[in-house]
Order: sequence, then C-alpha cells, then structure tokens
Amino acid sequence: MKKVLLVDDEILIRETIRDTIQWEKEGFIYCGDASDGEVALPMIEQYQPDILITDIKMPFMDGLELSSFVRKNMPDIKIVILSGHGDFEYARTALRLGIEEYCTKPISSADLLVTLRQVSDKIDAARQEKLEIEQLKLEERRQASLTQSKLLNDLCSGFITTSEAVHLSSKLNLNLLSRYYVVVTADFRKLTLSDSFQENFLDDMKQAEHKLNLKLDGSNHLVFKRSKTEWVWILKFDSPEQTKQALDTVQQAQNQSMEHLSYSISIGIGSVQDRMQGIHVSFLEAMEDMHWRRLSRQNRHAMLESRNGSFEQSVFLDRAKFVEFLKIGSPAHTETFIHSFASILQHTDWHSSLIGYYILNDLTLEVFRSARDSYPNIANFDITLYELQKDIESIRTLDEARSYLIKLAEQYWQWRSGASDKHGDMLLKVKKYIHEHYDKDYFSLQDAADHVNLSSGHLSKVFSQENGQTFIEYLTQTRIRKAMELLQTTQAKSYEIAFLVGYNDAHYFSNLFKRVTGMTTRQFRKNGQYNKDLPTPEREEHKGFVSYS
Repeated sequence: MKKVLLVDDEILIRETIRDTIQWEKEGFIYCGDASDGEVALPMIEQYQPDILITDIKMPFMDGLELSSFVRKNMPDIKIVILSGHGDFEYARTALRLGIEEYCTKPISSADLLVTLRQVSDKIDAARQEKLEIEQLKLEERRQASLTQSKLLNDLCSGFITTSEAVHLSSKLNLNLLSRYYVVVTADFRKLTLSDSFQENFLDDMKQAEHKLNLKLDGSNHLVFKRSKTEWVWILKFDSPEQTKQALDTVQQAQNQSMEHLSYSISIGIGSVQDRMQGIHVSFLEAMEDMHWRRLSRQNRHAMLESRNGSFEQSVFLDRAKFVEFLKIGSPAHTETFIHSFASILQHTDWHSSLIGYYILNDLTLEVFRSARDSYPNIANFDITLYELQKDIESIRTLDEARSYLIKLAEQYWQWRSGASDKHGDMLLKVKKYIHEHYDKDYFSLQDAADHVNLSSGHLSKVFSQENGQTFIEYLTQTRIRKAMELLQTTQAKSYEIAFLVGYNDAHYFSNLFKRVTGMTTRQFRKNGQYNKDLPTPEREEHKGFVSYS
C-alpha cells in the first residue's frame, strides 16, 4: 500500500479528505496531515510518504516551495497539487517542478481517488522499471565477473598465450601488466563429515574467505573462485620489496594454527615470476604446495581426533630442522643426526596407538612438499609416498622408526642427485609431436601428454619451466611460423592457410596473425619476409636436438 500525506492550511478540507475516504480499503495508508509546508517537512522525513498532496497558498512555506524542496531531496515522492487557484502560471510552475498531478478545488473524494490510483500505478511502473534495470546491471556485473574469472583461470591454466591474455583483458578493462607476479591459492574445507553444524560452518567459511581476501587485498591484485572450495589470487607488484612484504603476510596465514577450527585452510604459494607467461608456472607451483599442505593438515586433524581432541604441539617432530638437514647436511652424519632427532619418539606406543604413524606421516608429507618445491620434475611421486606410508604402518619400535627416517633422507638425496636435466628426451618427443600434429584444429596439451604418458598438468609445468614459454605459446608460435612460410611460398588464400595450420576459424586466425607479427596476412604476403632466424625445428640440433624434417 502507498503512504499518503496531506498538507493544507484549511482544517475543514483536511478533515473532509481524511474522513471521507476509506484509505486502507482503497489500498492506501493515510500517514497524517499538516497545516503548512514548514510543519509538513519533519513529518515527511518521519513517514517517507509515497504520495504528497499539498495546497499552494499556505503561510510560512507554500506548496510550491515545499514541492521544490521535496523534488530536490526526495525525488521518489510523487506530488499532487490540490489548489483553489486555476491560474495557468501556477500550473506551469508546478509542471516545471515535476509535479505529478495538478487538481483544482473543490474536488470530490471519488475524483481524488482516481487521481491517487493513477499516481499509484505510475509509482508501481517506475519501481518495476527500476527493479528491471537493477537486475540487468546485476546480470551484466555477473557476466563480466564470469568472463574475468574465465580469463584468469585460462591464464593460470596455460590455455591462452600472453598476447591473447593482453588482448582479452583490454576488452574487460582489466590491467594484467606488472613487473612481478605471484600466484597464491587457498582451499577451504570442512574437517568433519557431520552435517549438524552445516549453517555455522558455512558462516565460518565465509568469514575465513573474507579475512584472507582482506589480507591479500590490493588495487592491483586479481582474484577468482576456481571451484566451490578453491580461491586463486594473482598478486602483482612493482618492486621486490613489495613482493617480499606481501609474501610474508601470506606465509603468516599459511603457518597459522587452525586446530581449534571446524574447517581447514590450505594455502599454496607459487614462485615469483617477472613475465606474464610465468603466471602459469607460479599457479602450478601454488596448487602443488596447497595440495601437500592440505594432506599435512588432514593428517594432523586425524591425529587430533585419535587423541580425543587434544595434544601437545611438541609431540610432532621438528619438520623444519629435518628438512634443513636434508638440504645442507652431510649424508655421513645421517645416523648421528637421526639418533638424536628421533629421541622424542622414545615413549611412543607403537602397538596400541596410531600416534607414531601420524607423527612420521606428518614429517614425510613435509619432506615430500619440500622435495616437490625444489625438484618439481620428480616422477612417480605419489607411488613413492604410498610405499613409504606402507613402511610407516609396519613400524613397531624406536629403532625401526630411526631406520625409516634414514630411508626417507636417502630418498630425498636420491631425488636431489637425479634432479639434473632428464627431460630432454621427453621434451624432444613432445616438440616432434607438435610439429607432426599442429595442423589438427583439435590438437591439445592433453594429446601431447598422452603421447609421452604424463598428466597434462605435469607436462605443462615441465614444458614451461624448461622452455621459458607455455605449451600453447609454443604451439601458436609453430602454427604462425608455418603460416608465414605458406604465405611466402604458396598462393593459398588466407582462410586456406588457416585450415592448413590448425585453425578452423579464419577470422580468429587473421586477428592472431596480426597480433603476433604486427601485420595482416595480406601485408605480410606483400611486404613481409619469412624470418629464417627464428628457432625452427631443423636448427634445434645445435642445442642438442635432432632434426624433425
């Protein structure tokens, strides 16, 4: 129902209008009346009426002055002038002020109701229009957010080249350019399977996400939600000092104790990159870091439950000390170090409790996480972890625990000694495969990964680290190089060349060619020169590769 306020200096008119209309039955609320504009103002502030009925000629503040004030400060209020003056000048002034209706006295209750219903319909129409506009704006913002999230996700996943990312971001008014980049990922997960605290859990999760967003907040930082539980931040910095300061903040959140919470937050940090194409590598490293930290937190939570909800922090082995020994210690001192290091386990019950398993598994997960950071190209990582965890299950004495720690150290050193470039043959096969299949429009990273029996994520990471460019950038470079050659050596049309080098969309190919070469295909065919100094497969034998031709 619409609220109505009446302003008139004649008490008889006020009482007549008030008493002769059944307001609620007609769909209105009569808020009250005032004798002049000055008295009406505080009532308007208090009741916020939808419709204001006012006389013109009143003492202290007349109807036109009141209408002018209301239109300026409360533009949603519709104003109906009810005046005994039929003078055209009054009507013209009222219309100039934006008055909805101008009625002359005397007016019957029936006629006034007709006017009020007309004004009410206009209010409903205006509100509906406003609602539809807000919904359209909300949908536009949602679509823009989805488009931005897809762009950022594709950039992190290595699905688009640097030039494509810059081109698409300019359309979204999104600034991707920076001196330094770091990717941070976070996974928010419920620790218990029980649904009894579902509502509180969701509230706690939203607060945790909000707090982490505030810590990573920055006008230059980019964020998107990758899945129901995962957030990704692309942090951008202008100097190494800014980068270090921000990463210190992230690491504090990363190492925060969360034993008292009903949920787990696992935060991964990638390496600092000075080129946009490095965002993909930083993202993969952050996801890997997050994965191992999540395993570690799950292990600690399982131990907490096995101890009925309480344990001393000192029950865990010093992970940082052990990893430091693996990195800088001497294998000749292994037995002496392990004997002292594991002394904290001398009172552990290995037969009737799982505490020993959780303690050693906690240390093992940290060693694996550190190894993955230092030597990202380790093969059969999960299989090795599974085998070591099976070894932990069979431990029944302190001496067996010490023997296991020696084995764990030896495994780490084996990874370290084998961390030299052993991917040359694999990368050679991948590049050869690219040059054999680049002309297929369906060719993808997954096809190449299947060819060398690796996961697409692992191949993408290794390819980027070893070549200084992502898989998709190398594939695009190969296709464009071949297109340049065909433009110079054949009379094939542009759309035919697009098909020959693996693009079924000629318009997309033309735009991409211009972004990469700075020329249209027509300009290149007329004025361009095939650059024989580009690193072609035939000449990579000088870098230790054989010819593909």
